[in-house]
Amino acid sequence: MLDARLRPLIDPPLNALGRVLADLGVTANAITSIGILLGIGAGALLAQGQFTLALVVIIVNRLLDGLDGPVARITGPTDFGGYLDIVADFVFYLAVPLGFGLAAPANLIPALVLACCFGLTGISFLAFAAIAGKRGMETSAHGKKSFFYNTGLAEGTETIVVFILFCLWPAHFPTIALTYASLCIVTVIQRTAAAWAAFKP
Repeated sequence: MLDARLRPLIDPPLNALGRVLADLGVTANAITSIGILLGIGAGALLAQGQFTLALVVIIVNRLLDGLDGPVARITGPTDFGGYLDIVADFVFYLAVPLGFGLAAPANLIPALVLACCFGLTGISFLAFAAIAGKRGMETSAHGKKSFFYNTGLAEGTETIVVFILFCLWPAHFPTIALTYASLCIVTVIQRTAAAWAAFKP
């Protein structure tokens, strides 16, 4: 919901830093790969109850996620880079609930529910993108991407905010997780309605 509105604010500094990294010879895939490792690391830290350190790792992970695109646009985007980027996102989105689920018994069921809902949002997102790509549809609402980005109530910005809340108030993880899981379901419904409007015979 907020991703497209924030792009004009965050793109200029990310593009500038991306140009510096590209000039230094840093590749987009290297940035994405480091992000994957940090996403897994964040989950491991959360499982051990290291919430403050995990929060730092989460923020760095999201910074890297914002930088691989600008670097790719400078050095030349690739289909594999686009694939790796979305895989990295969902490694991160699943590692964090998994970490909290392992951190305390009371977190396990809310973590499973949230992970399942993330899976559903990912399926709705990628299914829409696949069919939109087949039909030649394009959008620039989320910047230049490797494939069609369909919007929804629960997107990247909202997820980052929720993950930060998890780390700041870990005792409230079950309540926050279940609330956000419900917003993910609303997002799936939104995308399904958008798919019906765009793809119906």
